[in-house]
Amino acid sequence: MTKSGLIEALAGLASLTQKEAETVVDTVFDRIAEALAKGDKVELRGFGSFRVRHRRPRIGRNPKKQTTVEVPAKVVPFFRVGKELAAAVNKLQ
Repeated sequence: MTKSGLIEALAGLASLTQKEAETVVDTVFDRIAEALAKGDKVELRGFGSFRVRHRRPRIGRNPKKQTTVEVPAKVVPFFRVGKELAAAVNKLQ
């Protein structure tokens, strides 16, 4: 599913216009991104939780040139799936 597919589904289920549904989806995504940027955890019960992880700097390797490169420290988003979502996905198999 894409973002536009999500917007269409929301518009159909909630009797919203496409523009209203787009505003809702964008607002939810923006708030999640803002919370993660502040270092907060975002928990959606039954779905999963978003948080950030801190990666230490390390020495990497460029396989094309066979040289070493310094990879700087960074913060990356991380998603942990909830039990209900994992169970729903496993039912599909």
